[in-house]
Amino acid sequence: MNAAAARADDAQALIRIDGLSKSYQRGGQQIPVLLDIRLSVARGDFVALMGPSGSGKSTLLNLIAGIDQPSSGRILIGGVDIAGLDEGELADWRARHVGFIFQFYNLMPVLTALENVELPLLLSGLSARERRAHAEAALAMVKLSDRLDHYPNELSGGQQQRVAIARALVSDPQLIVADEPTGDLDRVTGEEVLALLDRLNRELGKTIVMVTHDPKAAARARRLVHLEKGVLVDEPEPVR
Repeated sequence: MNAAAARADDAQALIRIDGLSKSYQRGGQQIPVLLDIRLSVARGDFVALMGPSGSGKSTLLNLIAGIDQPSSGRILIGGVDIAGLDEGELADWRARHVGFIFQFYNLMPVLTALENVELPLLLSGLSARERRAHAEAALAMVKLSDRLDHYPNELSGGQQQRVAIARALVSDPQLIVADEPTGDLDRVTGEEVLALLDRLNRELGKTIVMVTHDPKAAARARRLVHLEKGVLVDEPEPVR
């Protein structure tokens, strides 16, 4: 096991990946994207995944989030091997355990900020009043209590991303995955979003795995993991 895989104490690990490989079929060829990945992420850590385009960063993030499934290997999240779940089990697991933040927000344009944040709770069994209370609390956390009834096209890019972060938080997931969360934002707004992610990690103890091309964004993380051509490259220990 390499240093990147061994860095987190397994007893405290939220994520444990062992022998993970992923290939895609293209015509008659198998195209390898990830090769024998071994990685541990401790509970409450903030990890940045970096690497050149095509290195497999987003593929690894999607596998950790249960959006995609590996060709081989194991992904244990909180002790559950999600690589062994069927589609229905995986969808249920995602809804309960993972919050998603995307580069282009992925908000529903016909729904208000409040309604967008409520979406992950629709299958939760909560009453309409409880869902609204949870969504209002999440929007208050990202300082958007005055934008509850605004539609996405009435919000700035930074405000839309904060709605997306509130949506990721509303079900109180153990894991937040972020794919280039500042990639569509200007520098100042991007810094505000990164400061919010930092606060979620340090004050609320959320485990965050973030893909980014931006060294300044990566500097907000507690730990850097680098991918080159589908293989993990060891990085020096970060300063925490």
